[in-house]
Amino acid sequence: MQAIILAAGMGRRLGELTGENTKCMLEVNGVRLIDRALACLSQFALSRIVLVVGYQAENLKRHVGTEFRGIPIVYVENPIYDKTNNIYSLYLAKDWLVAEDTLLLESDLIYEQSVVAKLVNDPYPNLALVDKYESWMDGTVVTLDENLRIVNFLSKKQFKYADIDSYYKTVNIYKFSREFAVSHYVPFLEAYCTALGRNEYYEQVLKVITLLEDSPLKALPLAGEKWYEIDDVQDLDIAESMFEQSDEKRFKTISSRFGGYWRYPHLLDFCYLVNPYFPPRQMIDEMKASFETLMREYPSGMRVNSLLAAKYFSIKQEYVVVGNGAAELIKALVENHTERIGVIYPTFEEYPNRSVQDKIVSFLPDHGDFRYDAETIMAYFADKAIDTLLLINPDNPSGNYIPYADLLRLIAWTKERSMQFVVDESFVDFVEAEGEISLLRNEILAANPHLIVVKSISKSYGVPGFRLGVLASGNTERIARLKKEVAIWNINSFGEFYLQIYEKYHKEYVQACEAFRVERKHFYEELSQIPYLRVIPSQANYFLCEVTGEGHTSTELAVRLLADDDILIKDCSGKAAFRGKQFIRLAIRDRKDNHRLVEALAKL
Repeated sequence: MQAIILAAGMGRRLGELTGENTKCMLEVNGVRLIDRALACLSQFALSRIVLVVGYQAENLKRHVGTEFRGIPIVYVENPIYDKTNNIYSLYLAKDWLVAEDTLLLESDLIYEQSVVAKLVNDPYPNLALVDKYESWMDGTVVTLDENLRIVNFLSKKQFKYADIDSYYKTVNIYKFSREFAVSHYVPFLEAYCTALGRNEYYEQVLKVITLLEDSPLKALPLAGEKWYEIDDVQDLDIAESMFEQSDEKRFKTISSRFGGYWRYPHLLDFCYLVNPYFPPRQMIDEMKASFETLMREYPSGMRVNSLLAAKYFSIKQEYVVVGNGAAELIKALVENHTERIGVIYPTFEEYPNRSVQDKIVSFLPDHGDFRYDAETIMAYFADKAIDTLLLINPDNPSGNYIPYADLLRLIAWTKERSMQFVVDESFVDFVEAEGEISLLRNEILAANPHLIVVKSISKSYGVPGFRLGVLASGNTERIARLKKEVAIWNINSFGEFYLQIYEKYHKEYVQACEAFRVERKHFYEELSQIPYLRVIPSQANYFLCEVTGEGHTSTELAVRLLADDDILIKDCSGKAAFRGKQFIRLAIRDRKDNHRLVEALAKL
């Protein structure tokens, strides 16, 4: 068996990264793609490796040489690489293709060795390696029958997103027997190039062959083996995080992305906080039905969107400002409207990060579970020179909750001392409590203009992609200033439409929060069975857990979960408030996901 690697292309979409070299000379984590490919192929008993070269061919030839670990390297040159596509590059290698059984690979791929091993070790002689279609994939897709025969190669015009559950993406790695190349592939390749020209792709020939009644080509689906195709700088960035050899570096790299994990279809995110039971399917379908209109139309300005937010929370329009996520509003509030701020640690770092550090007056509860109440807060800050008191309720990451009646006492206490009182109630809808829980009420805001209430819609309503948050206050002058400090079009049409239709689904939201509370109790009981975790009770949609067992630090635990199980958790050990103790924070998801995490933890 031999291997043929197509490496003639220019890689224009990679810009200056391929200005001096062909795409396969690109480095991923310090190793060139061609070196990775050759190292992988050298593990198999190959008679030769044929490299089809074109753009910057001499650089590639000098780098690779005439043999690799004892395997001869043969070159085929495409002199008109800039005027042709890969069908012509393969056509130029047709004499090698009919010489013996062949592995055919494209040079812009990165993959683990198990990908190629799966193909080589399968006894069927003519196979196209495929993977279940995911949103990040681009290029040729196929459909299969129950016997894994390829029914069709689909063009972009034939692609239908409604049918993606039945689609497979070609990995662009194939295995062809010599007999298949002689009887089918090369004759069709020659005819296709002669009749339809050189500016096509070699998959077009395979598409024609699959139409034959006795087509010998079948598909071999992957089962979780890693691979990625690198066409642009975004692909390169993702590939570097996927194929980082150091588990510790990979964890840091992926964690520092701060989201966008839909690009990693096998990753289970227990780091970022959402509501697993909302929005309901009907609401999602309503959003989908309006997608094209929302994409093509401008959103309304701040006046209309503050009206929608006022309707959403049943408060006055002049009391509320809408943000591109709560983070936008926190930035504007803390940077422009606070001086000395009292902060209870550990906390949601966005607030102190936006503050002048020497203006922060910090309070760290001495309770082992980071518990505190209204009395504790008032006693600590009574003699502190602060103009603003911050309370996140329930707190993040501890899940500590101060009941509504005690909140009213704190409101009165801060009012007496002429303090601005900022209450972030982003997680309050998850608490177990009778009666009122939210401060987003006209009478509360009107009577207490020193009170500022912040709420992230992303976290409790399960729509983080819309980037929605609100800030409310009875101080209408402050609200008016904040509206001027954020952009007039600070939310998009999708977020605006969500605010508009939410009222129809409020009942489902209440039910979702009830279902969540049931799941939180169940998850707590399961986590409590893990011998090296101390789970701190929470009123929010996450648990703070102390890692108590010998042999695990919180960082080691987070790294292991990502490396072994593709599960991402929040490592809290870097926060000063934990004083060197080992803590992690686990989001609460649905029953299936939570059980998967518990199983992964139980293995360690």
